[in-house]
Amino acid sequence: MSTNINRMRGGFIGRAITVFGAAAHASAAVENGRNPKKQDLARLGIDPTAFDLLRSR
Repeated sequence: MSTNINRMRGGFIGRAITVFGAAAHASAAVENGRNPKKQDLARLGIDPTAFDLLRSR
C-alpha cells in the first residue's frame, strides 16, 4: 500500500514541477518579446493557436 502512495505522490509532484517549469518558460519568453514554445503552452492548458491570435492584436 505504501508503494502506491509513494507512486501517487511522485507523480503529482513531477506533474506540478513540469507545469511550474512550463509557466516559467512561457512567462520568460513573453517578457522578452518572444513566443513561448507550443509544448509549454499546451502543458498549461493554453491553445497555442489561440495564443498566437491574442499576441497578434
